[in-house]
Amino acid sequence: MIRSITIDDEPLALKQMVSYIDKTPFLELIGQFESALQAITFLQENEVDLMFVDINMPDLSGMDFVKSLNNPPKVIFTTAYSEYALEGFRVDAIDYLLKPIDYSLFLKASEKARERIQAKENENSEVHSDDKFLFIKSEYKILRIVLSDIKYIEGMREYVRIHLGNEKPVMTLMSMKKMEEYLPKTNFMRVHRSYIVNLDKITTVERNRIVFDEKVYIPVSEQYKPKFQKYLDDNFLV
Repeated sequence: MIRSITIDDEPLALKQMVSYIDKTPFLELIGQFESALQAITFLQENEVDLMFVDINMPDLSGMDFVKSLNNPPKVIFTTAYSEYALEGFRVDAIDYLLKPIDYSLFLKASEKARERIQAKENENSEVHSDDKFLFIKSEYKILRIVLSDIKYIEGMREYVRIHLGNEKPVMTLMSMKKMEEYLPKTNFMRVHRSYIVNLDKITTVERNRIVFDEKVYIPVSEQYKPKFQKYLDDNFLV
């Protein structure tokens, strides 16, 4: 599923985009916003694959919003004005939909986004694993990583940084989604858009943060909090 959000200051247009996403089998709606400013915090805490963004919005235009993001998700612009098309493609937009938007055109643009996203994931999937270790490519080398040595994994959009106790972190070209798929669910849990933790390494939880040492505080975001809380409850000694 492609995790998607839509941003539009017009309620009817927003409602239409929500309905289009809901009826598209490979899209998952995880957020809808009436302004780009509302979406900024959500993007910081959640992994988003695709954004449908209206260009003409008050306070912060959709175009300026996308330009302000470091390594933004894939984007499909929507607008009632055709003159923005060229500028949209300059920021590597997947497509540009002119309002009123017909579902067939929406679907075509979404399929184009799916192809682009899947191609990127396949490109980044150089990893082999079993229950005890995995092999990854890093700096032109293939490294063997013992799973029990991993403390946590930090996402950096197209890369992940694997933190290994007192050893130097290892970087590899890989999406957090792909890494999460390879790791055993009994030992590893996604707790934030940017973090996967080794449950066996957790010793302290404080104010919705996992404390690994005095300098490392891993936040637990609202999206992943229920699952993490269940893990704590299941292992809590009353």
